Amino acid sequence: MNIGAETEVREYKKTTGELKEGIISLASMLNKHGYGTLYFGVKDNGDIIGQQIGDHTLRDISQGIAYHLKPQVIPTISHEFVDEKNIIKVYVEGNEIPYSAHGKYYIRSADEDRELSPEQLRVLMFKTNGADIISRKANQKQNLSFQMLKTLFAARSLMINDESFEVNLGLRLESGEYNSMAGLLADKNDVSIKVVTFRGKDKNEILKRNEYGYKCLLIAMDQVLNYMESINDTFIEIKTHGREEEKLFDMPCFREAWINACLHTKWERANPPAVYIYQDRIEIISTGGLPEDLSRDEFYRGISRPVNTHLQKIFGQLGYVEQTGHGIPLIVSNYGKQAFDIMPNYVNVTIPVKTHALSSFMHEISSASVGLNDSQMKILSLLKNHPEYTIKDLVRDSSLSDGYVRKILTELKSKEYIQREGSNKTGYWKVIFNGI
Repeated sequence: MNIGAETEVREYKKTTGELKEGIISLASMLNKHGYGTLYFGVKDNGDIIGQQIGDHTLRDISQGIAYHLKPQVIPTISHEFVDEKNIIKVYVEGNEIPYSAHGKYYIRSADEDRELSPEQLRVLMFKTNGADIISRKANQKQNLSFQMLKTLFAARSLMINDESFEVNLGLRLESGEYNSMAGLLADKNDVSIKVVTFRGKDKNEILKRNEYGYKCLLIAMDQVLNYMESINDTFIEIKTHGREEEKLFDMPCFREAWINACLHTKWERANPPAVYIYQDRIEIISTGGLPEDLSRDEFYRGISRPVNTHLQKIFGQLGYVEQTGHGIPLIVSNYGKQAFDIMPNYVNVTIPVKTHALSSFMHEISSASVGLNDSQMKILSLLKNHPEYTIKDLVRDSSLSDGYVRKILTELKSKEYIQREGSNKTGYWKVIFNGI
């Protein structure tokens, strides 16, 4: 059987005796595309010849990659049986370019691995450490459509030329492939956008988890804004000077923080922004920290150093962002600089809420948990946060008896709220209940 030719993201080796050369191929594919697949037991032309697999074969591959591919990646290594022969598939992905193999740097060109000269390495580092990585990297999936994005442009009376739409918006590389930004804006993608509500002031117990992702980023972003607007109730507060109407939280500040998170997140790290609702606050989390050439003082003043310049252009065309840079100063003026927790790899924006008003919202969510008692919800929450937990762990953290925990697990499985993935010894729990 033949599985096709080698490509810039696919390499074949006859046996694991060529592990060193295989690791070089993984590094070169990572440096070129950010991902790649290596097969053992396959000839260069794609013919499957099989690979002998012993007790330590997969572990030896894993250790070889760990020792000799830097920065370290976590490979997915699988044993497959094709055409009655054993082969090994190794998949890696990463964004911490440049990667080295056995102390040297390589780049993929067609199906070859070419060692980089010092000058070529400097050029690679300049390109990959600068802004707009998502517009320069090929998207892993190439079967994309953009009807949702086109609808957004049409709704704002912006002209669309189907023939030039993708090129004009910068969705394709010079090679013609879709880039990673195209993946974000496609009708379907793998990006999960969540709004999670917790019962108290920490993450110990989840009340509700809303999923808005797996679609065009702008649509998902709008859905989060619409949901937050829907829960931002007006309530009356009686004060000494009269009666005042107040909102649960400041929606303009939330909007600015959320759109900034979606725009400035370093999407190549595959860790999308999220919204967490607590008893006393709302947190908006984005990945990447501040750009290296932007000081905190400049950030607080509203000076922008966009990480994703092409994406910012699209946001601007559709009216999501302006060039005035008023969003960050607006949050600072309302809540002070302490609203921002700026870390090397994350920016966390905290919007306070009216605690006494939020309690009724929390109660409504808790009541909507469709027929689950407190003990069942407790077990669900524990499994959501700790999918690796054993029954012994659940008994310890829930303060419920062993027998009752087993009964609850049986009930949750029968309701198809949870399922067990893998073996009892090495597997994990998957929570599929939409209520948390």
